[in-house]
Amino acid sequence: MNPDLELLQPYPFERLNRLKAGATPPARLDHIALSIGEPRHPAPAFVKQTLVDSLDGLSGYPSTKGLPELRAAMAAWAERRFKLGAGGLDPETQILPCNGTREALFAITQTLIERQPDGTRPLVVSPNPFYQIYEGAAYLAGAEPHFLSCSAANGFLPDFDAVPAAVWQRCQLLFICSPGNPTGAVIPSARLQQLIRLADQYDFVIAADECYSEIYFDETRPPAGLLQACAEMGRHDFRRCLVFHSLSKRSNLPGLRSGFVAGDAGIMQRFLLYRTYHGCAMPLQTQHASIAAWNDEVHVRANRDLYRTKFDAVLEILDGALEVERPDAGFYLWAQTPGDEQQFARELFAQQHITVLPGSYLSRDTDDGNPGAGRVRMALVAEPQQCVEAAQRIRQFIHQHKGSV
Repeated sequence: MNPDLELLQPYPFERLNRLKAGATPPARLDHIALSIGEPRHPAPAFVKQTLVDSLDGLSGYPSTKGLPELRAAMAAWAERRFKLGAGGLDPETQILPCNGTREALFAITQTLIERQPDGTRPLVVSPNPFYQIYEGAAYLAGAEPHFLSCSAANGFLPDFDAVPAAVWQRCQLLFICSPGNPTGAVIPSARLQQLIRLADQYDFVIAADECYSEIYFDETRPPAGLLQACAEMGRHDFRRCLVFHSLSKRSNLPGLRSGFVAGDAGIMQRFLLYRTYHGCAMPLQTQHASIAAWNDEVHVRANRDLYRTKFDAVLEILDGALEVERPDAGFYLWAQTPGDEQQFARELFAQQHITVLPGSYLSRDTDDGNPGAGRVRMALVAEPQQCVEAAQRIRQFIHQHKGSV
């Protein structure tokens, strides 16, 4: 067996199930899950119809590179959304479809990490808290994860200026997530440009997980993206830069398993070779449905409107009861708990039949402590009335137990 499998930690939801074991919530209350970031708004009807209409594709093998029409639709969306200009993305050399960002984030790490002859593990640097795929992918590629804490003190963004040169020298891959999971913090373009210059100086690759980029609150200020920062620098080869996008959150299509990775053509060429062996070609019917989704923005704007409605209602109910603020973007609330976050989560489930995720399950301990301690992640993915009811139950729970949790 691969010995690096022993380095993997239990996934957050495994730990959550153990935490809840033995708790018996009131049968009179329906369960409301705020723990997992699984969009539950209706999938676009026209995408479902396109999927059905494309089932003849079941009789043929799809190519790993994907249909030219799909790559063109993805590239055109990225050009419109991130104002890439100057030719934008080349659909032939700078973009590849993937079966959701999770699959691609793991696979790109296996492609990029160069194992050292002396056995020294290269570093994969990521935010803390973080999406656990970053850590697992690093270990299984023979690298060592290095975490940059994101706390309220630094605006929930990594303090890249405080990273020692020795860390950058060992870094081969930097993961960033903007808008962040679970904090919702957005990295501004100026900071992204700073990272690009660091990547040039120390020769590492930036992998930008941007799967929450289309859920934001101000239509005049969409979150900046890594390729957008490149374009603003006049850097149209996107050297050392990769972005990962998905239809899961943007279009409420997590079950479609469709996204893309785009950027540096040299990396993409090698990634295509890896993927050819990896066996991850996207089914043809999924490709056609994805083309329809990437070409439409009406359903995406309607989706944002629904999230705004939920955030407004939930934050109004929780005001004065729970320490929580509206994030920059995304669909999570990163709430501060009145006491231990695991005890809070367990008792909230036991008494109000609501599941939230302890923040410490999304983070790792550091010399400065665990940046997820004393917080829970709440995903406002359910229908508005369910989110409102959850907020009301949480408020009632806190008022009943203030000072005891």
